Amino acid sequence: MQLNKLAFLMSQAGKNLKYLRKLRGWTQEEFANKLKIKRSLLGAYEEERAEPRIEVLEIVSNIFKITLDELLLKDVSSAKGVTYMDKRRQLKLSVAAAEIQFVPVKAAAGYLAGYADPDFIDELNTFTLPMLSGGSYRAFEIIGDSMLPTQSGSVIVGEKVEDLENVKTSNTYIVVSRSEGIVYKRVLKSNRTKNKVTLVSDNPLYEPYQLNSEEIVELWQAQMIISKANVQQRWDVNQLATVVNNLQEQVSSLKKKIN
Repeated sequence: MQLNKLAFLMSQAGKNLKYLRKLRGWTQEEFANKLKIKRSLLGAYEEERAEPRIEVLEIVSNIFKITLDELLLKDVSSAKGVTYMDKRRQLKLSVAAAEIQFVPVKAAAGYLAGYADPDFIDELNTFTLPMLSGGSYRAFEIIGDSMLPTQSGSVIVGEKVEDLENVKTSNTYIVVSRSEGIVYKRVLKSNRTKNKVTLVSDNPLYEPYQLNSEEIVELWQAQMIISKANVQQRWDVNQLATVVNNLQEQVSSLKKKIN
């Protein structure tokens, strides 16, 4: 009798894991990473060849806001008794919005020491944006006027760049380095000095500077800028033209140097 009950629990938990994963549109690899287990082990759970560990079920419970009893005893895909609000929640769950960790200025110093520590990252506040999905994203608060007209205090949402080779020259990035900390700049690559990149500010009052590639620990390509309303700097036409001309001269000069 006990063996039959255990087999039922294992079967129901496996079916529920598979249903919930598909509800979010995750691959087995993506779901396994969130559960901190191997993809092959998740496959064994879903195929009812192994019994999910309690710590894994607790993570699933936290992600989907359901109880362990529901995971083990109920068919969560069943439409019986589903209320209007339940359907709304399922619809929201089906949108695979990326969870974005937010790094405020006050956490910047700690981020340099804890960027690779899962416990530190878990302590950061998170939010989601429905227009971003299918990648690894992080948001950083920036301070200063080096990237005007992007205002000080703006939040840059960036997508993780795994390799410097994937950097698109002249695009904007959050650059995390041992020597410079967290900065928001345009990144220029050189064909001659591949062990260095040039960081350029949009504000021409700031001189470009070079950074050794080995100093860079993370790169996040800017995808969105979140800023406060009614605080944008006003530019007159002459001032804006001067800024654009100065910036073009700087970029032209840099390209000659690095090529």
